[in-house]
Amino acid sequence: MEENKTSLSDTDFNKLASFIYTNYGIKLPITKKIMLESRLRPRLRINNMESYREYCQYVLSGKCSESEIVNMIDLVSTNKTDFYRESAHFDFMLDVVLPEYYENNSEKTFKVWSSASSSGEESYTIAIVISEFMEGKRPFDFHILGTDISTRIIEKASLAVYPLDRVDVIPLAQKKKYLLRGKDLENPTVRIVPELRSKTLFKRLNLMDNSYDVPKDFDLIFCRNVLIYFDRETQENVINKLCNQLKKGGYLFLGHSESISGYDVPLKQIKPTMYQKI
Repeated sequence: MEENKTSLSDTDFNKLASFIYTNYGIKLPITKKIMLESRLRPRLRINNMESYREYCQYVLSGKCSESEIVNMIDLVSTNKTDFYRESAHFDFMLDVVLPEYYENNSEKTFKVWSSASSSGEESYTIAIVISEFMEGKRPFDFHILGTDISTRIIEKASLAVYPLDRVDVIPLAQKKKYLLRGKDLENPTVRIVPELRSKTLFKRLNLMDNSYDVPKDFDLIFCRNVLIYFDRETQENVINKLCNQLKKGGYLFLGHSESISGYDVPLKQIKPTMYQKI
C-alpha cells in the first residue's frame, strides 16, 4: 500500500519519539502524534521534503545538521512558566537562603542557576527577590544563569519583554521599580529593567548531557517541573549532575510534584521540594 505522505505514521512517530526521549529526555506518548505532526510540518517545507518518512530518515541518519535537531527540539519542547510560580520557594529564599548568605558569604557573588528557565520569568523573579532583599542593606553582587533546551525560548528570555497581563502577579510597588512599559497601546507589554537584565545570562543547555558546561559552586539551583518528563534513572542522574555544580550547603528547589525519595543523591530535605547539599 502506498505511503500516506501527508501524515506521520505510527512507526515513524515511534522512531522520532524514541530519538527525542533518548537524547533530550522529552517523553512523547502516541497521543502526541497529531501534535508532533502539526509542529513538524513547517520543517518539511523548509527542508524541501515531501513526506514525514523522508524527514524521519533524515533526522535519524546521523547526517542531519545540528541546527535542524535544535529546530525540531524547539518545536516539541513544552515551555510553561510564570512570575512567582510556586511562591513558597521565593519566600524560603527571602527567609532562609539569602539571610544565610548575607551573614556568612556576602563578599562573594551570590550565584543562582535556573536550569529549566523557559522564557525567563523564573530568572527575573529571582532577580526581583534578591533586589528586594537588598533594600536598606549593604549591596552585594549576584548573578543568575538561565538555561533551557530551546534556543527559541532562550532568545525570548534574553529579550525580557512580556505581555502586560503576564505580570499581574507582581506587586504594584515592584512593577514600578523593575518593569518598563512599552509604547504599543494596542498590545501592551513590559520589559525588565536593564539593572536586572544585566544580572542574568541565558544559554542553551540539555540536561541529558553527560556533564554541564556551567560554573560550579552555585548557592541555589532551581530545577522545577522538568524532572517529571524523565524516568527514575534519568531523574537521579540529572539531580547528581546538578549537585556537582552546587556548593556544599547550597540549596536545590524542585517542582511541586517532584521528589528525590529513594535516590542516592547528596541532599537532605529541608521542606517539601526544598533540599540542601550535604
